[in-house]
Amino acid sequence: MDMQGSRQLAVTQQQAWDALNDPAVLKACIPGCDKVEPTSENQYAIGMALKIGPVSARFTGKITLTDINPPASYKLSFDGQGGVAGFGKGSAAVTLVPNADGCELSYTVHASVGGKVAQLGQRLIDGAAKSMAEDFFKRFDEEMQRQHPESYAAKMVMGDVTTEPAGPAIPVWVWIVGAAVLIAGAVWLAR
Repeated sequence: MDMQGSRQLAVTQQQAWDALNDPAVLKACIPGCDKVEPTSENQYAIGMALKIGPVSARFTGKITLTDINPPASYKLSFDGQGGVAGFGKGSAAVTLVPNADGCELSYTVHASVGGKVAQLGQRLIDGAAKSMAEDFFKRFDEEMQRQHPESYAAKMVMGDVTTEPAGPAIPVWVWIVGAAVLIAGAVWLAR
């Protein structure tokens, strides 16, 4: 499975970077996630409950960050296990580019799944991943509004009263943590 997307955020590049690398923020924003813990430098353990069609399982996994270039980019690899439900593994590249409206987050994910999850079919898996990504970005945007109300107030003063970010909603690394952990343990790390 290959996915890519981008998302406009009202916060600065550094604020987005800090949030995507904060285990507490990720845990709160990834649907079904109950654990994001650092295990060593640039490595995290993740745990989450997922339901995709008729398959429900608890996935556990690990995310490793490489090629870290703060606050602009990093690569991550993930590996997740869901017992009899299956497994997932893959990699993702995440970039943050500053712009006049805050920053744009872009990501590319390559993932593979096996077990019962893989038997569900690509359309069901893709639909679940997209839904999870939308949910993640909605939660992430709400958390950024809570942490940085001044960034969103400035956006509203300039005439943009929407709180939903523009662009496709298949998340970054955190979505990647969610999708990769979902898709094998879902994806992304700690931005």
